[in-house]
Amino acid sequence: MNTGSPPILNPEPSHTPRINAAALSLGILAVVASGTVLKVAKSVVAPLLIAWLLSYLLTPVVNFLVKKLRFPAPIAVLSVVILLLLAAWGSGIVIQQRLMAFAKAFPEYQTRLTDLLTYYGNLLDIPSSVIKDFNWSAQIAPLVLGASRFFISFISNAIIVLIFLVFMLLAKPYTNDKLRAALPNRAGSLIALTNTISRQISAYLGALFMISLATGLVIWGALVWLGVEFAFTWGLLAFLLNFIPTLGSIVASIPPILMALVQHAPELWPVILVALVILVIQQFFGNFLAPKIYGDRLNLSPVVILLFLIFWGWLWGITGALLAVPLAAAIQITLAHIPALAPLAVLMGSGKKYVAQKRLSPAPDAADSAA
Repeated sequence: MNTGSPPILNPEPSHTPRINAAALSLGILAVVASGTVLKVAKSVVAPLLIAWLLSYLLTPVVNFLVKKLRFPAPIAVLSVVILLLLAAWGSGIVIQQRLMAFAKAFPEYQTRLTDLLTYYGNLLDIPSSVIKDFNWSAQIAPLVLGASRFFISFISNAIIVLIFLVFMLLAKPYTNDKLRAALPNRAGSLIALTNTISRQISAYLGALFMISLATGLVIWGALVWLGVEFAFTWGLLAFLLNFIPTLGSIVASIPPILMALVQHAPELWPVILVALVILVIQQFFGNFLAPKIYGDRLNLSPVVILLFLIFWGWLWGITGALLAVPLAAAIQITLAHIPALAPLAVLMGSGKKYVAQKRLSPAPDAADSAA
């Protein structure tokens, strides 16, 4: 007899998302394999990435020579590469002279440091045996040796970088034609996308270079005005390390402050003045001028910067640390222009832009909120 009650149906099993163990394992293995390949193939991949970033920096110059001055593309590329070689050669000579001069003067500074350590040791009642066992040469020599190895490695890789750079610059003018031939239906949108990404990466790298150069020049001038020895060397160090945000400026500030301490101790006011001047310069260029030039879209999250510095620094040492932030910015710009990956670009940003937008947006009406 039918009672009219609906039949009891077995509920459908809930489809809870499950993690595919095989896909997860393959993803972890792919990441580990990629890191291993990058570390083993440093001698090839690092010059390739340097050439790739330099190509974005130099492409506007090549385009100006080709479009405005009517240079043939090979002549324009050759001219830019020759100018780059001359600039690198001149910079190498200057760096070598500065290192030689500092190495020649180091014994005198070592004596001053020892006397200074003895003075403050007696002032603070530190046992003389501890001061006597402290060897400045043993502390500083590894740093100098590491810097020398970095410059030697950089010079040895310069030829590979130039080879990659020449071929990249020569291929740039034909990229759009190849896209039109390969993908005639989607060529227009792809060309617009790649041109936008190229312009923004070029603008970022150019701005980063100019800000780093201005920081080094201003610090050099300030240290000359304050009478700090080897002022040009410390300005050059500030220029190079400014490519590493936050951490680079801190490291670049330590040597001139120590030099001022050696020169003026036991007086501390000149040392404090040097530290304050360097702090003001670094804060102005790093925290005021740079965000104005880069804009909110290129304001990377400190966590992202730290992760990139740790990963690339572990992978390739000083070279990786110098490349970390330009690579992070280039990746963020690229992700921002791919709709499916744009949320990742937002997550890589600092979020200050969205906080400001939230503050400026009008508050909802009471009636809307009640509804």
